Amino acid sequence: MKPSLEHCFKLLLLLALGGVTMHVPDADVLSSLGALRLDGHFSFHDTSAMARDFGNRCSLLPAAVLHPGSVSDIATTLRHVFSLGERSPLTVAARGHGHSLMGQSQAAGGIVVRMESLRGSDRLQVVHGGMSPFVDAPGGELWINVLHETLKHGLAPKSWTDYLHLTVGGTLSNAGVSGQAFRHGPQVSNVNQLEIVTGRGDVVTCSPEENSDLFYAALGGLGQFGIITRARIALEPAPKMVRWIRVLYSDFASFTEDQEMLIMAENTFDYIEGFVIINRTGILSNWRTSFKPQDPVQASRFQSDGRVLYCLELTKNFNSDEADIMEQELTALLSRLRYIRSTLFHTDVTYLEFLDRVHTSEVHPKAIVSK
Repeated sequence: MKPSLEHCFKLLLLLALGGVTMHVPDADVLSSLGALRLDGHFSFHDTSAMARDFGNRCSLLPAAVLHPGSVSDIATTLRHVFSLGERSPLTVAARGHGHSLMGQSQAAGGIVVRMESLRGSDRLQVVHGGMSPFVDAPGGELWINVLHETLKHGLAPKSWTDYLHLTVGGTLSNAGVSGQAFRHGPQVSNVNQLEIVTGRGDVVTCSPEENSDLFYAALGGLGQFGIITRARIALEPAPKMVRWIRVLYSDFASFTEDQEMLIMAENTFDYIEGFVIINRTGILSNWRTSFKPQDPVQASRFQSDGRVLYCLELTKNFNSDEADIMEQELTALLSRLRYIRSTLFHTDVTYLEFLDRVHTSEVHPKAIVSK
């Protein structure tokens, strides 16, 4: 759809009323975008949704939104923008699920590439032959969908974020950190290969062995070195179940020392994270909706009002035939910790349920108590 002169006038008016100062592309530049031959399409008239993100601190209205039907569409667009030269006001930003905090997925008067247009199970390819299984995933695919697809093969990525309803390209452009990072590194450390569209519009395959400078620059590069359109992600056998544990500390030194000891230990938990709880009334009562106290009587007497407490969140993965071994390892690990004994809570959930816990608590607040 080609932009009209009326649209350009409305865009100028909206920017003026919104107090946003920027260079606005003229009608010829916008028309040139509408004339590009694409598998997908541009939208010029309904771009306000692309001027918002999770942070709600910036609202930068783009001139156009690209809904790519292929990687070639992104390359064609970037090649065209590059050809306009340095004086062109057009900037380009890739947008995944819009969870940026400071407008990183917005483009004032420029082009937002809606990466989620390039997703779907037909675009996910799991390769599980040999000793190094992997999944090829589009940059606009959500991690939760990657998990669902890989679990069909009994596999899963090694490292995660706490929230899975984010795009592959989005987290890989940052870092991708969660409680598995102490063992496997962040998500950016578990990528074998990338496909990137550069600022010149070139589609480049890169890895530690091929175009390695671009590979390492793009991972955690905040989108400044190109748009990640595909990632080859390392997989491992996925467990069936997770023992999910929370314990509380009142002493900060004990809390940090125990956490460091667990992280450095060879035989330890599979997930380790810590967080602070300040003046939360009845914190253990709230946990009871999803967790079981090891000592119900002592837990009922615990008072959290007015206190600063420190929580260790831990998991141990297991399969049904390994439950007895898991229990023995768990008992040995917990015996080394200096938590408040009345605050040990635990529950058994599926691997999928644990990894998707934040979204579950978002949709059903009482289903799983989040941090």
